[in-house]
Amino acid sequence: MVIKMDLKEKLIILSDSAKYDASCSSSGSSRKNANGVGNAAYSGICHSFANDGRCISLLKILMTNSCIFDCKYCINRRSNNVKRAIFTPEEICTITINFYKRNYIEGLFLSSGIIKSPDYTMEKIIETVYLLRNKYHFNGYIHAKAIPGASEYLLKKLGKLVDRLSANIELPSDNSLKLLAPQKSVNKIDKIMTTVKENKSRFFVPAGQSTQMIIGASSETDLDILNKSEHLYNKYELKRVFYSAYIPVNSDKLLPTIKMPPLVRENRLYQADWLLRFYGYKVDNLLDKNNPNFNILLDPKADWALRHLDEYPKEINKASYYDLLKIPGIGPKSAQKIINARKVFKIEFSDLKKMNVSIKRAMYFITCNGKYYFNNAISKGFIESNLILDSKEKIESIGTQLTLFNE
Repeated sequence: MVIKMDLKEKLIILSDSAKYDASCSSSGSSRKNANGVGNAAYSGICHSFANDGRCISLLKILMTNSCIFDCKYCINRRSNNVKRAIFTPEEICTITINFYKRNYIEGLFLSSGIIKSPDYTMEKIIETVYLLRNKYHFNGYIHAKAIPGASEYLLKKLGKLVDRLSANIELPSDNSLKLLAPQKSVNKIDKIMTTVKENKSRFFVPAGQSTQMIIGASSETDLDILNKSEHLYNKYELKRVFYSAYIPVNSDKLLPTIKMPPLVRENRLYQADWLLRFYGYKVDNLLDKNNPNFNILLDPKADWALRHLDEYPKEINKASYYDLLKIPGIGPKSAQKIINARKVFKIEFSDLKKMNVSIKRAMYFITCNGKYYFNNAISKGFIESNLILDSKEKIESIGTQLTLFNE
């Protein structure tokens, strides 16, 4: 039941409800302006990134947290007794424009629970974005959630108004979706992604499409998850697959009994996803049936290197660009710096530090002018223990799931 409430109360409820959707790079903040410039307002500010690397602040809200679906893992499912709210299209426009004028945001991320029907919900989202673009002349970045099951006509109409669309795949396999979200259909999500891919242009979803998978709510391995991601990238040309650690907000016999979300596992999948998109790795380079899950204590690149020590050390002054990318501690920028620098001089270990190479990680896997960093041979166990020690602080710093508000 939706009760009458003021705009601020709606904003608190519907921005908080949106925090479980990771389909834009988000991090809640309650930091207020202390006689400075800008304001990370406490209600629903998140962040995404432009192609040129700029961080864009977005207002991240649901149109409503009421929903006719009853997905087992969702806080907003129909059977949950939670406080419900709904924005009108005009209310969303009012908030967006006022936040923009106050320099809180540069754009909007708009999602919604499904009310009445997929088509009805999509029509309300379209009405909101149309008003923003044409009545309020808002030309900022807009990311909207496409509603699975809505007509293709409505999808194309929305696609002409927004910068990015996302349709959440939700779970890594069809079987898990049928088990935990039986009212959702893989075919309907596939239809959205296919339509966006076939119609994408500078006038239709120019920033492309993304999706989200919940990690840990079902039994799939990391290998299953990355195979699904690789398939989505290849088939639909997605800009991004987001991984969202399962948060135990509901009780159900079909859900895992965990107290904390698997945030370290989520982090490892993001690292592996980065290797797939920017480092030239394939899924079968990283995992196989004998090793279907990542080592929680090591990042995927270091883990792979330890399992393939026969390929190391690599000579810094001779290795190809892609061989350099396989060395822990070396990224695309530092690899290119190495390629450029060795045209002029022979690179030594001291030079690598100036190129932002993490010597602490790379030293086990490289030689410089035929010289190894260590005087004596070292064992795999020695390398592994030191890399784990190096990553321990990073694992501990991952901490708990970010919230939009103070507890």
